[in-house]
Amino acid sequence: MTRTVAPGPRTGAVQIPASKSQAHRMLICAALSEAPSRLVLDGFSADIEATVQCLEALGAQLTQETAGLLITPIGARPANAKLDVGESGSTLRFLLPVLGALGIRAEVRMHGRLPERPLSPLWEVLEAHGMQLQRDGAVLHTAGQLCAGDYSLPGNVSSQFISGLLFALPLLSGNSTLTVTGTLQSERYVAMTEQALAEAGIIMKKHRQVWQISGGQRYAAPAVQVVEGDWSSAAFFLCMGALTETGVSVFRLNPASLQADRAIMEILTRFGAELTVSGQTVTVRRGALHGITLDAGSIPDLIPVVSCLAALCEGETRIENAARLRLKESDRLQTTAALISALGSSVRELPDGLIILGCARLSGGTADACGDHRIAMSAAMAACGCEGSVTVLGSECVAKSYPAFWEDFASLREDAV
Repeated sequence: MTRTVAPGPRTGAVQIPASKSQAHRMLICAALSEAPSRLVLDGFSADIEATVQCLEALGAQLTQETAGLLITPIGARPANAKLDVGESGSTLRFLLPVLGALGIRAEVRMHGRLPERPLSPLWEVLEAHGMQLQRDGAVLHTAGQLCAGDYSLPGNVSSQFISGLLFALPLLSGNSTLTVTGTLQSERYVAMTEQALAEAGIIMKKHRQVWQISGGQRYAAPAVQVVEGDWSSAAFFLCMGALTETGVSVFRLNPASLQADRAIMEILTRFGAELTVSGQTVTVRRGALHGITLDAGSIPDLIPVVSCLAALCEGETRIENAARLRLKESDRLQTTAALISALGSSVRELPDGLIILGCARLSGGTADACGDHRIAMSAAMAACGCEGSVTVLGSECVAKSYPAFWEDFASLREDAV
């Protein structure tokens, strides 16, 4: 679908949907528990639907209610299961170890660019501990029983590998350790997993980057859990606020959240925007915007939108430590650079980063989302700093994380430049 976005700043207020990252984790813990529970969930994305459908394929029952979902946990496990994870890397990487822990033979179908995204070294670790894995194009075949023992993963590939093992290891019959070597990227995402597990009654000891996990534990999710608002989705609107004096407010955000992308508040302040917090409402207004140097290691999902904002800041912005962005729904270094260039700013793509030279206004133009939801939403944000309209090719891909994005964007008012 092609969508044309009128140029110029926007102002107003948006209530953001539920955190995709937190919802994945709470859903898995609830499905692995022994008693039914409810999840208060405002908004369903394609990725969350993928996790729901996969948990149902494993024997859980998830019933949609007015405020969210009623989750009846996995009872009798199927001998064989067919899972479709869509394009959701979280769903795949979280559930792959769980399949082994439950001893379920499964066929796992992937879509989009997901088959190209790495599963190594998680693949080798699972095979070394009892699972049999085979790939046939976009389909994975799994079998075998995961065994307790000593596990080790590097910290610089994907924190989702670590989270997947943390979900699985408490279910095994014996005790296990998980050691993460090197620098742990996206540490806050692992912290979110630890929080979800603790709330579900799972006990583990951690010393630095080593977890000691007792086997034979039983999940016990709270009777009712509320998924907080999504900082990753909020970032697009907060960046829009930085381009207008009247600003943009986003409701239902937890300022103390463990979500890594809460860092957007600090980043916008560093850019020179004015930011205020009142309860769970965050408002951003224009300030004297200037370029910064930004380490992308713990915030890869923010890089497309903050790079577009950088294109509208005075001076140079350098994005560093961003090689992992090449392994997302698109090669996000390449697609972000292409977006900024297409709209009229100067950007240089590096092997692991970007150098962006800002300007007062972008010209506008045509932006190809390349099937990447964050590129499409970044294009909408960039349009707020353009002189001409922005045509977004493939705008429907926002459904992966934020199906109502274009409706919420349209609810904002045009503001004076």
